[in-house]
Amino acid sequence: MSENTMTRGQCWFRALAGESRTGAPVWSGDAALGAETARFIAVVPDPGNRFPRAVDNVVGLEQGWRLARIVRDTIEEDARTGTRRPIVAIVDVKSQAYGYREEMLGIHLACAAAVDAYAAARAAGHPVVALIVGPAMSGAFLAHGYQANRIVALDAPGIAVHAMGKEAAARVTRRTVEALDALGETITPMSYSLAAFAKLGLLDTLIDGVDADAPTDTQTERVRAVLSETVRSARSGPRNLSHRLESATAKTTRAASIEVRRRLAEQWDA
Repeated sequence: MSENTMTRGQCWFRALAGESRTGAPVWSGDAALGAETARFIAVVPDPGNRFPRAVDNVVGLEQGWRLARIVRDTIEEDARTGTRRPIVAIVDVKSQAYGYREEMLGIHLACAAAVDAYAAARAAGHPVVALIVGPAMSGAFLAHGYQANRIVALDAPGIAVHAMGKEAAARVTRRTVEALDALGETITPMSYSLAAFAKLGLLDTLIDGVDADAPTDTQTERVRAVLSETVRSARSGPRNLSHRLESATAKTTRAASIEVRRRLAEQWDA
């Protein structure tokens, strides 16, 4: 595979972890990260996938179950050695691979298995970091990346975090793409910008000045340094996701969510 035909997920996996020890549709492998070894995981295109909707860098049946297996294997391996490797989810996923066959065979179970595995790893003490290098869309991001202790992203064109693609959202809301962009300027969750995503308290670090498609060695090392520091932060913080509601911006943009949680806890513990 030439450098020009690789997706961003493949490019960054190679840059950070070298060759994968597993084949498509999910690459995984171990590499140094600071003073320790981390497990890197990326969803990659699979042109030979038996499900036609799952040949791209999307999360379908096989991708979901494979993600779950790789993360569970990491937990089990480290439980025997007493270590807790960081897990870095390299995120470049366009969508979940929905289709009639996928629905009938339980894509929701496959994606849920991946979610549960990542959450279990986090709860077991593995620092889980999501590195967004491309689109992080819909159920695919929920299954691969969203359960991370910390989320970091490159500040580059083509990177967006959202429930659906902009064109699809425009059709559903019966607006033009331009009108949708204008709406996102006043309603933060509707925005496709990473700056808006950060205001929700979900993005821990935005890395600028990096070529997302062809990073130099210096840029790669800079990203590796950010990941290493993020792992240290995750190790020293809580294993749940409560920090997402603790930033100054989250306290403003998610004030209602925080208040609902406060009242639920108050009534639950009454």
